[in-house]
Amino acid sequence: MNDSQVKINTTQTVVIIVNYMLGAGILTLPRTTSRAVGTPDVWISIILSGLIITGVGLIMVTLCRRFPDKNVFQFTGEITGRWIGYILGCATIVYFMVIAAFEIRVMADVTGMYLLERTPTWAIVMVFMWIGIYLISGGLAVIVRVFEVILPITLIIFVMEILLSNQLFEIGNLRPVLGEGIMPVIRGLKPSLLSYTGYEVMLVITAYMQNPKKSNKAMVWGLGISTSIYLITVVMVVGSLSLDGIKTRTWPTLDLVRSFEIQGLIFERFESLLLVIWIMQIFSTFAITHYLASVGIRDLFKAKRIRTIMYVLLPIIYLTAMIPKNVYETFALGDRLGDLSVILFAITPFILLVVSIIRKKGGTQT
Repeated sequence: MNDSQVKINTTQTVVIIVNYMLGAGILTLPRTTSRAVGTPDVWISIILSGLIITGVGLIMVTLCRRFPDKNVFQFTGEITGRWIGYILGCATIVYFMVIAAFEIRVMADVTGMYLLERTPTWAIVMVFMWIGIYLISGGLAVIVRVFEVILPITLIIFVMEILLSNQLFEIGNLRPVLGEGIMPVIRGLKPSLLSYTGYEVMLVITAYMQNPKKSNKAMVWGLGISTSIYLITVVMVVGSLSLDGIKTRTWPTLDLVRSFEIQGLIFERFESLLLVIWIMQIFSTFAITHYLASVGIRDLFKAKRIRTIMYVLLPIIYLTAMIPKNVYETFALGDRLGDLSVILFAITPFILLVVSIIRKKGGTQT
């Protein structure tokens, strides 16, 4: 398995970004943002978050394009010096590992609650982890091919199910617009950060693009598609269940799909179908973050056998996933990850870009 020879096109890059972003956050986004905003203006927070993250993402790919064919673990040391590069690289590796653990734990919690009742969490986690190691051991080319199958199925079924819920939708639940001013909207920006994690994949994937000049295009399209899905979800959930009805629900998106049925179709209730496709989506996020953590260790410490690294990370990710004692502790872990993502992938890339320009590190953009 030699990923250094693998090159992916712009469309495949978009697929990776969207698959990474549409993970566990979609199930909880309406609840977390609604609690923070406290008004029906949640949808405005989603749009603003998408625009902010797009700006951050463009700064990120601008940095990456200064170092052709190198990922963040390889070029950070050139900008900051060896030891700071190691510190930032290790922090990024830990972040990817914890994201992988968080996603696999959320997947186990949702599966155990709705599909496999009374099945121990550890059993669900282990099964998905072994499937994941089977996928990523094939390398980036295999991961991309699987993602290209998963994403269209996810988007078609998800949009169909959300739009079918229009029988419950009431536009009055989204009014008044900015009834309490702009501050509630601002408060809703922070909780949405975890749902927008995924753009940081470009710190690694840009090095594998056939045409890095189109990394800006890939970032904009990837974030645009994800933001559109989030916006549709929040509008339909808030419009159907009302703001007060969302705040007390753990998985409001699933509850919306469970709250209606259509007579005469092959499927009269749709929550199981949604769960299946979203388990695939959360699995995608777990797989790519496990892979990125392995790549980070390989490139930062100049190891040769990435497959060995993948297997070594398995018990570490498993133990991390089992730390939360309940779903609320899992959500708290997600909140801390959102805070960490701001430091690592919003603030740090901007500083690295400025320093690289000042110190004249890296070539002209490809």
